[in-house]
Amino acid sequence: MNSHHSTSAPAHLLSIHSHRQNGYKPMVDYGAWRVALLNYSPELDIMALDTMQRHNETNEVFVLLKGRCLLFIGNGTDSVDSIYAEDLRPGLLYNVRRGVWHTHTLSTEAQVLVVENRDTTYDNSPFTSLNQAQQKELVRLCRFAWGE
Repeated sequence: MNSHHSTSAPAHLLSIHSHRQNGYKPMVDYGAWRVALLNYSPELDIMALDTMQRHNETNEVFVLLKGRCLLFIGNGTDSVDSIYAEDLRPGLLYNVRRGVWHTHTLSTEAQVLVVENRDTTYDNSPFTSLNQAQQKELVRLCRFAWGE
């Protein structure tokens, strides 16, 4: 029996991670998967969004931990034809399917858990530009969802 008075597990049994800076940060990579945290950053402000991304090799799962996140889904193959908005609710898993255009805006205090393939890179995750009308549609959808 160990005589230590600590109740915390030793580091070789359990690793604990946090991320308090702006933006995306991979936290745990294991085998084929990655868990990351996404915090608000200025490039995710609704007025700054001008592209959508898709992942050609993986689904991507989002879980809202705190704050607000509005996930935008774009329908279309080579470019975005129509845009949908999903106001993430805490405790639900949102699975963006492989090859689906998406982007998101976050409130300043937001934190989102992200799960994806470890080999997700810019090489297999192209971006598409949004035209001015599409950018205005993102703002309209955000104002509608968040009442701003």
